[in-house]
Amino acid sequence: MKFDGVLFFPVTPFTPEGTVDVNVLKEHISSRLPFGPGGVFAACGTGEFHALDIDEVRTVVAATVEAVATAAGKVPVVAGAGGPLGHAMAAARAAEEAGADALLVLPPYLVSGPVDGLVAYIEAVANASSLPVIVYHRGNATFTAQAIGQLAANPKVIGFKDGVGDVGLAQEIVTAVKASGRTDFLLFNGLLTAELSQGAYRGLGIPLYSSAAFAMAPEIATTYYNAYMDGDEERRDALLEGFFAPLVRLRDQTPGFGVSLIKAGLRLAGLPVGSVRPPLVDPTGEQLVELKAILAKGHELAVR
Repeated sequence: MKFDGVLFFPVTPFTPEGTVDVNVLKEHISSRLPFGPGGVFAACGTGEFHALDIDEVRTVVAATVEAVATAAGKVPVVAGAGGPLGHAMAAARAAEEAGADALLVLPPYLVSGPVDGLVAYIEAVANASSLPVIVYHRGNATFTAQAIGQLAANPKVIGFKDGVGDVGLAQEIVTAVKASGRTDFLLFNGLLTAELSQGAYRGLGIPLYSSAAFAMAPEIATTYYNAYMDGDEERRDALLEGFFAPLVRLRDQTPGFGVSLIKAGLRLAGLPVGSVRPPLVDPTGEQLVELKAILAKGHELAVR
């Protein structure tokens, strides 16, 4: 599996009654496909995987697969799986039934186990379906370089997404993957608003990154990606200073805003994606005014 382009993490829209809004989800995804995402990661962090039951995971992934299938060119669909082991395995099976191409394995629920236990967790989820898996390194699922080297020996484990931000450890993991002999292993920067740190991650040998901003403002995120790929540092720096850094400062005001702001930005643009589910909260009126100004500046920079 290969990803060419921005990695798109769609939100999960909810109706006023609180159910998954399949029609809005398909519209959300279809409207972003012309911008050429390298992959669509459905029911993952930005898609509020933590708040979805298994039937909803299946619904979200199936709708995503259907939306992607109607577009010209095949874009891989990666589905989230994680939390309690039984839930993670059920999500893996549901994603396979819905037609996903791979899984992003999020951390287990609450408990912190030893690294050997985390490796066993990944392997159990991988064995629950025929889908290949990408390991998400964050929270209470922090892996060592040795553990990732061990998992790289399993052909069903195809990638690693870093959500921790320890660049020394990330470098050790890159080295361990190289030592494993895998040339098809995918390495992602999965930090929140990853554009802000991707210059450093590229230097570590981690060329891919996830973009929640793409879900909200694909024009801005794609302009940044093109500048990143073309080596246009002047334009990349302008976008970092004028859009991404202010967005991060706003995001850091309230826990969970990595998702809440994306949904709010979509609502500001006229797409009725609904609110976030608890324990996340929506932005205040003042924060929405600030977000609107940040988006306006980003769009101004993107068209220069």
